[in-house]
Amino acid sequence: MSVMKQPQVREASTEELQEELVKSKKAYSELRMAHSLSPLENPMQLRSMRKSIARIATELTKRELNA
Repeated sequence: MSVMKQPQVREASTEELQEELVKSKKAYSELRMAHSLSPLENPMQLRSMRKSIARIATELTKRELNA
């Protein structure tokens, strides 16, 4: 589970971002499932994962529009 910050997102290649998006979405769904069964020690992980996914998706959309 890696949370990508904006500078990391900008520097990554499109292929890397697509791979990271798939991994992050999978990790987020697993984290959500675990949280529904028993509360996480740090529920803020969910928010940071969601924001990271949004950063990656936004960058991919921006690159698609500029292509």
